[in-house]
Amino acid sequence: MTMLRGLLAGLIAGMLMAAMPAGVSLAAGDIVVGAIHWQDFAYAEMMKNSFDMAIEAVNADGGVRGRRLKLVLADDQGSRRGGERAVTELAGVHGAVMLIGGYSSSNTLYTAMAANRRPIPFLVCTAADDRITQRKLAHVYRLNPPASAYTNGLEAFLLEKVSPRSMAIVYENSPYGTGGAMKMMWFCRENEIELKAIIPYFRERAGKDYFARILAPLKTNPPDVVYMVSYLKDAVHLVEQVRGMAAGALLCGGAGGFTHYKFVEKSAANGEGLITAALWAPETDFPGARAYYEEYIERFGNPPDYHGAEAYSAVLVAAAALRQARDLRPESIRAALEEIDMETPFGPVRFDRQGAYERQNWLDPLVFQVVDAAFQCIWPDRLATQAFTPPVYWRSE
Repeated sequence: MTMLRGLLAGLIAGMLMAAMPAGVSLAAGDIVVGAIHWQDFAYAEMMKNSFDMAIEAVNADGGVRGRRLKLVLADDQGSRRGGERAVTELAGVHGAVMLIGGYSSSNTLYTAMAANRRPIPFLVCTAADDRITQRKLAHVYRLNPPASAYTNGLEAFLLEKVSPRSMAIVYENSPYGTGGAMKMMWFCRENEIELKAIIPYFRERAGKDYFARILAPLKTNPPDVVYMVSYLKDAVHLVEQVRGMAAGALLCGGAGGFTHYKFVEKSAANGEGLITAALWAPETDFPGARAYYEEYIERFGNPPDYHGAEAYSAVLVAAAALRQARDLRPESIRAALEEIDMETPFGPVRFDRQGAYERQNWLDPLVFQVVDAAFQCIWPDRLATQAFTPPVYWRSE
């Protein structure tokens, strides 16, 4: 573990030094960064562990220009008002100079609006609602791609390796789920793939009987591919139900809950052969990616996915911005974020304007497959740990 921490510290030192200009002058004392966190969601522990690892590594390397970086978490409870309270608590009570985090798409847009009103710079690292970087919120930046970009790699993979004959789309009726589903609908229409069913569901009603009822059309008119967008708990229930309704379909996930190691454990045989969009893997070989991944496993006993890499890298980007800032005023930190151009374990980070998106970072998504109860990267070919393995039940007629 000591060797891994030393390697991470060295990599982080290089990343932060590359991002730091000469002549920076900041006031003395700890610099507080606030993290908008939801303690009850599936990835809460992974993201907190990753936040902590990054803070430890940055401070072990001398902090931010010789000063300690302090991270304070506030629980947004996955609600609009909870997010607004978290912003007030972190900025007003704890003196945070910028915010990172934001998981749930259903409330992070409103959290971002609250941060923008204050104003305090907010680096969203996980929430995927497209609107977050489309609403001209000048103090809001996003590390992860928007929901509509999650399927870019999956779409390319489907065209080249699968050639879907037909598809059904099942999605959580939320900004995250709707954004991913709409993108896949357009993909099907543009590529003349027959859409046999479009099935939204309400997370509050999710359960065995509810899914059995709304998924019934898959049994009477089975598709070649079933594409699903959901979080972890629902993802496990969905694959169980879909297996019974459309036993011969290739199952596809839209990232989210389908990339968590617990999905593989809990779905068991039902998840075998499933493919899913993903945003990160240690095979990307971004600077620090493999070291972060291995240290996380060594310390916590299970593998992180892209949610952890996002959280870890968000701390590094915050540290780099604070190194560049002339002072701790919001406008100075914003100016530093605008100039960020760095490599992180999650990938390159640069905040651009593209179409309707502003202050948005971009990266190329991956595709995973569950093979022998483990994730394998199958797309793009240059990063693949294994070739796509068509499930034995798919197109078995």
